[in-house]
Amino acid sequence: MVAGRDQLFLRVEHDDDDALIAAARGHVEALIRLMLLTQTWRLVRDAWPAEGRLIPRIGPLRAVIAARVFDAAGHASALDVESFVVDASANVIASPCWALPVPGRSVAGIELDVELGFGPLATDVPDALLHVIRLLVAHWYENRGVAATGAGVAMLPAGVQALIAPYRVPSL
Repeated sequence: MVAGRDQLFLRVEHDDDDALIAAARGHVEALIRLMLLTQTWRLVRDAWPAEGRLIPRIGPLRAVIAARVFDAAGHASALDVESFVVDASANVIASPCWALPVPGRSVAGIELDVELGFGPLATDVPDALLHVIRLLVAHWYENRGVAATGAGVAMLPAGVQALIAPYRVPSL
């Protein structure tokens, strides 16, 4: 994810610290509950929501790519993903619950594989969030020795909270 202007900002001329950049991306994703690059996640539920709207606590939601319901013996039956409507703007998966089979087991009876993320490329990610990653990596570089000695280092550099605030998905 470091290329061009990222390398200039960080003054990095190699790819040796890709793990540090991946860690910063993961940190930002955890803070805002949004996946920056396209990823597949599995949502597991006990039952279908009565109102027919499943609201994942992470996003941005792109698609339902597989769905299964389990019977009492634990055997999975695939469901047609076309029976689900993805409302990406509201980050909601909708389907009439009366049209879906009731799971036969009371715990983890439903699995939905969903695609999340802004897109497959760094250019798909909002510039403000890319800048937050650059700020974190620069902050971690500058405070590398302090962290190694065990001294306290502020986790987030100044401005990060303001940059991520518009993207943060609230936790309920």
